Amino acid sequence: MSFLRITLTELRKTATLPGAWAGMAVAVLGSVALTVLNAVTVRSAVTSGHPDRVADTSPFETAFAMMPLGTVGAVVIGVIAMSSEYTAVRTDAGGGRQITTTLTALPGRLRLLTAKALSVMVLVATIALVTVPLSVLVANVIIGDAGTEIVSLDHAVRRWAGGALYWILMGLIAFAITVLARSGIIPLIILIANSSVVSVSLLLTNLTPAAHWLPDMAGRNLFGFPADSVVPGGLDPTPGAIVMAGWALALLIVAGIVFRRRDA
Repeated sequence: MSFLRITLTELRKTATLPGAWAGMAVAVLGSVALTVLNAVTVRSAVTSGHPDRVADTSPFETAFAMMPLGTVGAVVIGVIAMSSEYTAVRTDAGGGRQITTTLTALPGRLRLLTAKALSVMVLVATIALVTVPLSVLVANVIIGDAGTEIVSLDHAVRRWAGGALYWILMGLIAFAITVLARSGIIPLIILIANSSVVSVSLLLTNLTPAAHWLPDMAGRNLFGFPADSVVPGGLDPTPGAIVMAGWALALLIVAGIVFRRRDA
């Protein structure tokens, strides 16, 4: 079987998993819902004569504030792409795991792992391609002439691309950790909590500047949020992207070595 066919098979398999749909829903529907709330707040503040209650009235900034939430969806997709292989099937179907069947059909483990990683990249990139324009459209419709756009088109596209890259890299990191853990529970708990509840990485930056080199912190400036609305410090977007990509690549290499050598 050709590598392209393997990749398309894994892409189709991942895209049809209920967990992957949940991740997509978090990224797309969750982001749109948050955008609606933000946009209503902005419009209400402007029409009531209190624009000082919001940071600005830019429809793009209002919509793009949801971008970190999409990281959760990317993590879920990265985890589910591999954890589904280790989940036991129904007892009446034998009670085994999907990974046994997958490796029987596709014995080339590194090709399989690469195909799965590519499927994660494609799915995450696709939801980023859909989510940001949809959210910006919703923000523009709700805010209307009450807002003032301060973000140029080229700057918006660069931030969109930076945010999408962050999503993709976090999806790959989640995927690699799941391969190593052979379970989705640990990666989901750690990565989702770190992305949405309490960022341990951010807390660590108060103890040591070295924490800015952790993967999620290294790439956080890829979103391009205004300096007055983010925690100061950290790496600039380009070196941050390089460091974050380095983490993803290193984890994928380790995951590939381990996956190739150990029993299914």
